[in-house]
Amino acid sequence: MHIHILGICGTFMGGLAAIARESGLRVTGCDANVYPPMSDQLRALGIDLIEGFDPAQRDLRPDLYVVGNVVSRGNPLMEAILDAGDRYVSGPQWLAEQVLGSRWVLAVAGTHGKTTTASMLAWILQSAGLEPGFLIGGLPNNFPFSARLGRSRWFVIEADEYDTAFFDKRSKFVHYRPRTAVLNNLEYDHADIFPDLAAIETQFHHLVRIVPRSGRLVINGRDDALARVLSRGAWSEQVFFDRPSGWHARDVHETAQATRFEVWDGEACHGQCELAMSGAHSRSNALAAVAAAAHAGVAPEVALAALGTFEGVRRRLELRGTVAGVAVYDDFAHHPTAIQTTLAGLRERLGPGRRVLAVLEPRSNTMKLGAMKSRLADSLAQADRVFCYAGGVDWDVGEAMAPLGDRACVERSMDALVAAIAAEARSGDSVLVMSNGGFGGIHDRLLRALASDSTTG
Repeated sequence: MHIHILGICGTFMGGLAAIARESGLRVTGCDANVYPPMSDQLRALGIDLIEGFDPAQRDLRPDLYVVGNVVSRGNPLMEAILDAGDRYVSGPQWLAEQVLGSRWVLAVAGTHGKTTTASMLAWILQSAGLEPGFLIGGLPNNFPFSARLGRSRWFVIEADEYDTAFFDKRSKFVHYRPRTAVLNNLEYDHADIFPDLAAIETQFHHLVRIVPRSGRLVINGRDDALARVLSRGAWSEQVFFDRPSGWHARDVHETAQATRFEVWDGEACHGQCELAMSGAHSRSNALAAVAAAAHAGVAPEVALAALGTFEGVRRRLELRGTVAGVAVYDDFAHHPTAIQTTLAGLRERLGPGRRVLAVLEPRSNTMKLGAMKSRLADSLAQADRVFCYAGGVDWDVGEAMAPLGDRACVERSMDALVAAIAAEARSGDSVLVMSNGGFGGIHDRLLRALASDSTTG
């Protein structure tokens, strides 16, 4: 069977493509922007990629088109598919019908931490010998790919609340029918499809409604929005983390590169966790993963040993290179809370006295609409200097950055942005680049500029 995937370079659709290829299908795909790391992963799997949505792609004559939520009416290839009456299905529906139906699904939902928590959970199950399948919205460093079919009943999935497709406006996660559901946290996001936080809470309520009685909800015990979701009804076992009566951390020791803490479930201590990442959010992610793995039968002691060898996720404070004493980091942060948390995490890693230069591309749909612009300056306040790219938005980025005063620099040209950062950076600085896209290859461009400046200087 041959499937052609529209929007193949998105993290979800790219993972789906990997699973379909592993299942023995012929897979091709297209997208408007083909960029690493997903494009590298797909080509390594032997999947042919086409840039753009030319209707001539129908000449491939696939048996089925699998449509990502990046595709909307007016897309030339989709319009041709509709006119011809070709078979098509959404990505989440294809996954549910072809892969997840017979599996024990462990779904990780929430505004923040989904990718890291799902990666931790998959690695715990792998370390316990369970050979899980998984589909994660990032590249876990412990695995060669972001998705695989797996060899057992277990399947870990990053469960996104974004809508399914232009013809199915339900959140993607309602298709997955999890037996174990992690609810990490809940904030307002996705302003392009949700009018307010209450609308997102309704979608989370729909997720809670489909978890069976024998299932488990693993819930952040400090999140008010999740508490409101649960107040609307819950029919499964409820297990909480970040709450003294549930899973929580004690005796925490932070260093620049790691965290060591005891893991307790109520008054029962299960041992010490040594995690090669710092910050309260990392501890929360780990607690959620341990609690979810326990529902799959993995003893907490086994889970803690696995977390001791967890290597993180690409694009989560990933060091891309160091030139002339300037370290350039890459991170996926694009929501104000994630931006603030990422900056705090880097600060903890570096210790006192080190400058951080924050570089932001407001690229997400929520950011492009300006829904979060009033929170941007506060989220970036921990940075010594802030550089913001304004080339992709219609609102006044300079006005949003004004509370930062002369610490902020706004540029509409990528060349000017790179030049400004390179001119400011000095040995000992860390440059933190944040975007949920490729950002025009800014990391490599910046490293080249720093190298050129050091040579000519």
